[in-house]
Amino acid sequence: MMFAVLASSPLASHVIVWLADPTPTPAPGEFTGDVNAVTPGIVGFAVTFLIAAITVLLILDMVRRVRRVRYRAEVQEKLAAEAGETPDGSATPAAED
Repeated sequence: MMFAVLASSPLASHVIVWLADPTPTPAPGEFTGDVNAVTPGIVGFAVTFLIAAITVLLILDMVRRVRRVRYRAEVQEKLAAEAGETPDGSATPAAED
């Protein structure tokens, strides 16, 4: 009785028909070639090239900034050594003599 009520509703009949349908076959005009031979084309190449170029530029910029910080630290150490101070700003005992 319960199944008869469910089967009589339009939604249930659509669901039953949908579930009973076999897997659809490719429609005319769909790609039927080798899916492994498909390439991303010019757009894929352009996107990959841009990502690689941006990465190289970011790495070069990072190296330049790190080098600049290292050189500034070296210069500060040399100036502190000439002034007779340690890098943290306190006077060295040998410089007080």
